[in-house]
Amino acid sequence: MDGVSAVPVPQPRARTADSADAAPPAPAPAGSGGAPDARGSRRSLAAGLLLGAAGTTVVLLASGQVWAEGRAAVGGGTLPLTADGRDVTGLPAALAIVGLAALVAVFAVRGAGRRTVSALLALSGLGAALSAWAGASDGSSLDEQAARTTGDSAATVDALSHTVWPYVTAAGGLLILLAGLLALRYGSRWPAMSGRYERDGAPRPRRAARTAPDPDRPEELWKALDRGEDPTREV
Repeated sequence: MDGVSAVPVPQPRARTADSADAAPPAPAPAGSGGAPDARGSRRSLAAGLLLGAAGTTVVLLASGQVWAEGRAAVGGGTLPLTADGRDVTGLPAALAIVGLAALVAVFAVRGAGRRTVSALLALSGLGAALSAWAGASDGSSLDEQAARTTGDSAATVDALSHTVWPYVTAAGGLLILLAGLLALRYGSRWPAMSGRYERDGAPRPRRAARTAPDPDRPEELWKALDRGEDPTREV
């Protein structure tokens, strides 16, 4: 066969070690980067709930304990007097309840509302801690008791002493404060209550009206009777 020349067919080039090294790395499996974030979100959520619940419990229980003790002079003797935390100041218990409500509300709101509620939670803990710390050295409540008991408005308490419970209450307030700070830092990653049952304001489609059964079809008359309907009633 004259005039026909053989054309060499290019062969695939062998892959060298350099080209193998230059190959791009395989992509990481999807979702692997979000696993640490998910674990951190669950941990911060659990820590926030634990700190908030524990702090509220501590404040409410410690506020009902004896904070101050003393003696008032009555006649020729003395009368022992005590004051619990609610006698000294009612702020820690009230703020603890506000903090508990804010802790629950964190999961009912989103966005800016969640940040606002988280800030309220932190401020409630801070206020409870500061008011309990201030009440640790207060003696006015016992002076008022001494005045009522003795009938002398100028009566005061002698041998005034304070217990450790105001400081325990302040510690509970700090726990609530930490829960609020966690909510401010990580609350945007926490889940919210499901909106499945929330009304979105969209009109609901009306159910189609039932048509009267066809008298020429006895099976429809029986079905209407089974449903408790009157097949002879006009729709």
